[in-house]
Parts: sequence; C-alpha cells; structure tokens
Amino acid sequence: MTTSSTRYERTAIVAGGGIGGLAAAIGLRRAGWSVTVLERRPDLHEIGAGWSFAPNAVRAADALGVGDELRAVSVPTQAGATLRTPAGSYLMRFRPGRDTALLANHRADLHDALLAHLPAECVRAAAEVTGIEQSDSGAVVAYRTPDGQGQVTADIVVGADGIHSAVRRSVFPNASGPVFQRVLCWRGVSTPGSVWPVDGFQTWGRGARFGAHPLPGQRVFWFLTVRQDRPDTRYDDDLAEIRHRIGDWHDPIPALLDATPPESVLRHDIYDLDPLDTYTRHRVALLGDAAHAMTPFLAQGACQAFEDATVLAAQLSGDTDIPTALAHYDRLRRPRSQRVQRLARQDPKISLSTNPLTYGLMTRLTQMAGAAVAARKSAPLWNWTPPALDTHSTPVNRE
Repeated sequence: MTTSSTRYERTAIVAGGGIGGLAAAIGLRRAGWSVTVLERRPDLHEIGAGWSFAPNAVRAADALGVGDELRAVSVPTQAGATLRTPAGSYLMRFRPGRDTALLANHRADLHDALLAHLPAECVRAAAEVTGIEQSDSGAVVAYRTPDGQGQVTADIVVGADGIHSAVRRSVFPNASGPVFQRVLCWRGVSTPGSVWPVDGFQTWGRGARFGAHPLPGQRVFWFLTVRQDRPDTRYDDDLAEIRHRIGDWHDPIPALLDATPPESVLRHDIYDLDPLDTYTRHRVALLGDAAHAMTPFLAQGACQAFEDATVLAAQLSGDTDIPTALAHYDRLRRPRSQRVQRLARQDPKISLSTNPLTYGLMTRLTQMAGAAVAARKSAPLWNWTPPALDTHSTPVNRE
C-alpha cells in the first residue's frame, strides 16, 4: 500500500460509508483533511442493484478525481431518451448524436471503486454513530461497536448516513422523519449474458413504470415502480407479483424477469424527506440522503450526493474558516438540491397516476413534445458545473 506524504492538520469524521460518504471522504482528503469514515455495517462492501448517472454527477466525479473510476465500472444507457408503452410502441427513441447517454453501473461495483481510492485505515466498519456534542473548537462523536462504546473528536462531522441519519436526529432533533410517498419499487439484475444486448429503456404504464439499464458483464438492471397506498405491504413471492402486474408487457421485459433469480429481487417502499431549514449546524454538515433524500424518479439521488461532496470539499479547501465554509456549503447546495428533491416528489403524482385520462394525456404530450423538449427539461439538472478543488494530497489506493 502506498501512502501520501501530506501532513494533515484538520480532521473530519464522516458518518456513513455509502457512495456519498466515500465521495465526501475522497474530496476532503484531496482538500488536505485527515478523514475517518464510520460505517455502521460490519461489511464495507455494498449490495443493491444498479442505477444511472447523469452528466452533472460525472463532472462532480471528475472534480473529485474519481471520474475514470466511475467510467471504468459503467456502460452507456439510452434509458433517459427511450420511452415506450407496455405494448411496445415508442413515445420517444434515443438518437445517437442528438441525445445524451447516461452511465449505468452496479452499485456494488462503484462502491468498491470508491473504497479502493481510500486507505484501509480511513474506513472503519461496525461503528455506528449514536450522538454528537459540539463546541466552538470541534465536535465529539459518540459511536457504538461490537466491543462497546467509543468517542472521537474532530474539527467537523459530515452526516452521510442516509435517510434515517443518526447525525440529523442528533443535530436537528425537531426535524421531521422520512415521508412515505405512496410508491413501491422492485429492483433486480439479470444473470450475465441471459438477455443481451439491451440498450436501456423506460416503459410507462398506467400507475406503473418499468426501466432497464445495461450493466458491465452483460447484465441488465431493471426496476418497477408502482402506486402503493400503504407501506410495509408484503408479498409471498415478489417476482410472481411483478409478473402478475407486467408479465404481458413488451419484450424483453418478460425475459428479464425470467433471467432474474427470485431471491435476488429487492423491494423498497419509497420515502423522502421534507426540506430542512439548513444542512449545517456549527461543525456539522449533512450530505446526500441525510440532507435531502428524494424519490428516484429523476435519477438524481446519488448524483446530488456527488455534487454535495464536491462543493463541501471545495469550500473546506485551504485555510478557510470552518463555520464560514459550512455556511457557504449550505448556501450553495440547499436551494439546488431541494429544488431537485421537490421535482422528484412531484413527478410520480403524474407519471404514476392511475387515472386513464391523466395517463393518456401524459403519453400523448410526451410523444408530441419529443426529445428536444425533454432535453430542455433535463438541462437545469444536467448542466451543472462543479467548483475547482484546491488539492493538497494524492489519493491513496488500496493494493
């Protein structure tokens, strides 16, 4: 293992070792900070399925110095501009040279790539943050491990511990909790080579939306979102329930379902957060889902976490005053991320409507508007430029 020659003087604790937490740790290290990531899970390696990344996230990854790693574990997907009906007709069709391909990858592959960008001693597993006490000079983080309780002091704390963030609860005890959005999402990944090639597409049904992205290794990630009035509804066989709902939709949807091991299908109720008044308090900053968890309908959750990490690292570069830097981070990130969060909450009110008139109008207008209108709609999300990072260190790679 190689080590950096940089002498770190300022310290940060990042709560959460997911994509956002690792991106924040990478950015802060590049800005000259000593970083420790506390992850509550005993296994550092991610599970999950696939997702896609828009150009704004790719630019953020480049600014963090991990753009090549993101591209290396990704393949292009046309799902952002290929929209179909359950019968297979096209509402919109991807055209090379006109439309923008997104980058799709498996969550575990990207997580491993980011983890490899940090030294082993930087990330501590099975360490669950339980509380934070702040002073003018820093913050004391209490955490729990299988061996007992512990504490660590740092100049700042970054809460990247997800929608159920312990950091958010500790620092903003009066903030509302996750809000169920009456949506259920199933996710799956086909076995390698079983259904191939797939360029990526979305299929809009009444009260249901299916999407598919190619993944490296000739795999295909797929998802199905449906209206669901109550959370925690369980089915004896999730894959059988999915087939019951969309088994007669156009090819290759039935084949993708057949090529997915039933035990691997993931099922999640969709929650988001009401907007917070601020993402920072004294020496603590929230990031990603801990700050602005959103529905997946704009495919921007992880993208916004990458943006957060880039802006936070840029604001904390150099010898800037920490409270001032965090105030600037909040000013720069909260309006944009909450605008995306609001749009992501509004989207399924139309796109998952079960009303036949609403569905008919939505599909007709989409077909009439075409790709040019869709591109203009995406532009405010995708045309984001990251700040430059004043780097002070060379990333440390695991070998």
